[in-house]
Amino acid sequence: MNLLGGRSNTGEGGEDPVVYPDFPGAPAILNNKVKQVASARFGVTTEYLTHAQEIEIKIAQGSKPGEGGQLPSHKVTELIARLRHAQPGIALISPPPHHDIYSIEDLAQLIFDLKRVNPRAAIGVKLVSECGVGTVAAGVAKAYADYIVIAGHSGGTGASPLSSIKYAGNPWEIGVAEAQQVLMQNGLRGRVRLRCDGGLRTGRDVLIAALLGADEFAFGTAVLVALGCDMARQCHLNTCPTGIATQRPDLRAKFRGKPANVIRFFEELTRDIQTLLASLGLPSLEAAIGRTDLLEQVSAAGGLDLSALLAPARDGHVRWQGQRNRRPSDHANIDNAWVQPALAARAADQPFAVEETIANKHRTLGARLAGELVWHGLHHKNTPLNFKLKGVAGQSFGAFAVPGMRLELEGMANDFVGKGLCGGELILRGQGRAARESELHVILGNVALYGATSGSLFAAGRAGERFAVRNSGALAVVEGIGDHGCEYMTGGLVAVLGSTGQNFGAGMTGGLAWVFDEDGTFLSQTRYHTGFLAPEPLSQLDETASEELRQLIELHAEKTASTRAHWILSDWANLSPRFVRLTPLPQA
Repeated sequence: MNLLGGRSNTGEGGEDPVVYPDFPGAPAILNNKVKQVASARFGVTTEYLTHAQEIEIKIAQGSKPGEGGQLPSHKVTELIARLRHAQPGIALISPPPHHDIYSIEDLAQLIFDLKRVNPRAAIGVKLVSECGVGTVAAGVAKAYADYIVIAGHSGGTGASPLSSIKYAGNPWEIGVAEAQQVLMQNGLRGRVRLRCDGGLRTGRDVLIAALLGADEFAFGTAVLVALGCDMARQCHLNTCPTGIATQRPDLRAKFRGKPANVIRFFEELTRDIQTLLASLGLPSLEAAIGRTDLLEQVSAAGGLDLSALLAPARDGHVRWQGQRNRRPSDHANIDNAWVQPALAARAADQPFAVEETIANKHRTLGARLAGELVWHGLHHKNTPLNFKLKGVAGQSFGAFAVPGMRLELEGMANDFVGKGLCGGELILRGQGRAARESELHVILGNVALYGATSGSLFAAGRAGERFAVRNSGALAVVEGIGDHGCEYMTGGLVAVLGSTGQNFGAGMTGGLAWVFDEDGTFLSQTRYHTGFLAPEPLSQLDETASEELRQLIELHAEKTASTRAHWILSDWANLSPRFVRLTPLPQA
């Protein structure tokens, strides 16, 4: 696709850094221009995002609208596990998208996060063709996405269960037409690119998609067939007869696909499209966009009426107008001022420090600097960059922070603290009474550390729900959490020095967790997910485990001056037996 000037997509499985252009000896031709950010957050590091020309938020996929994906354990090889920050031989589950996106506002926040960490990349959102997708598309455009993908019901992974493939979603024709019409009705069509995906195979498919309103076109199945896929639909079994969707070396040896196959497919597809355009008297594919007047219904079998699908274009733009869909003002981004002096200090191997008072309007603090450190190749240095902040942090505090970045907040933070944390250190402590009775006060919101791959978070206070969802490598100490803590974790270490809500550890397949079961209800009320976790009271473990936990709590006390940590340490002999270690059970 790079040879053709097109754009290949990583999918949601992460990417090997050896393909990045600045990697020693890396051929730039291998870098995927489109990098996905799915609910799974597999391998979404700051480096991954910074090397993208487009970042695609995957809300849904054609064959499985609204569902998370799953990779069977026998397909998780050493390479897959490394790229996905997981353990070999352990099944991987993608959370449904609602775990961090409950509304258009949450989606807008993620778009904002991604534009902060990589302002050079266009941000898109992948939606499935379903009734009402036009309304969602309008919301996505208002959330300042640069492009929208409408995925049809066909196509998708061959590993999907039948219940997800059959009767799931609508044909792409319906979704594209609805999105086009609703975007036009709201004066939004010129702000975004509209991309069609889901089983496109022929020039006729592409032309119809353009006439219905699509600016761009995505291919999956057809390209796989060009590379030798015989549609055996046994991807999930690891027995692909043509060596494409398998990790078995003996089957991979059967793969005969070449880049020339893909190039030839698109060259012939282009010739087909040119012939069809000429037959309609159109000079280019761009001239065909939105020309529903060139389509007509040729059959009304069963009383089918397609007039709504072929509604004529109203006044206004029928296609993208070539500009980025930018937020009108970024005046609230105080961390813009941190970037240049911090880069200069890091380049000179000098420490850098900032003291600032912040407010709730200051969102995604740190991500802009993190992205620039990676872009300039300075993220591997250990020169400290310290930020001492007071007040209330807006959403996504410390998102994507990289090694050497230390953000210390005295106050409280909103949702999404440490989203995609990638080596940085976050320290939160309360003020006034919240500092004196830290375990009683909530100082950070929901969905902290979603998709974190490394780094640490020390919070002298309680967190909201879904703490450390999809954490795959970060260290975290917190003094109480709400429901659904440590969901879908594949790595890292979490210590909760207080009570938890229900459903702790659902989908957790890696990493470790410690919970201080002060009143015994964590075990007696079974607040953890018994299908994924095995509880082990500290009293039944060896001295090494006890000492490691004690050192972790001592580190937390040192970082945050936590009254909770000091209380536990002051009576360690009597209180430590109340700790429970949660270890993931083997998953088939």
